[in-house]
Amino acid sequence: MDADRVLVAKVGLDGHDRGVKIVARTLRDAGFEVIYTGLFQTPEKVAAAAVDEDVDAIGLSMLSGAHMTLAPLVVERVRARGLEIPVIVGGIIPDQDVIKLKELGVAAVLGPGATAADVVATVRNAIEASRASA
Repeated sequence: MDADRVLVAKVGLDGHDRGVKIVARTLRDAGFEVIYTGLFQTPEKVAAAAVDEDVDAIGLSMLSGAHMTLAPLVVERVRARGLEIPVIVGGIIPDQDVIKLKELGVAAVLGPGATAADVVATVRNAIEASRASA
């Protein structure tokens, strides 16, 4: 069986990329094929890359405070293409926003203190849940 493919991205003007690079390496070391789109991506570019790369999940690193605007836009752009790719958000996300993000279609949210095992398990669970509902 081929490795699950995960696209990781930094959306918006957030230039902090150390965390997303650690997540990308963690996922790669756990057997995922990882596509990192780099900094300053738009929701449209992330959705297009997810389709072009035929990914099983999308991971967004959000530290700018724009998660309530940008993460739902990524979900919307992916769904507009007729796909149900799970979107996982990681970063500085206030507790009250986690429920709202999930209501807006985000599959999971990882906050500060998430371990490498948490990241891997969350991504695997989101992919499995997506496949089960397909």
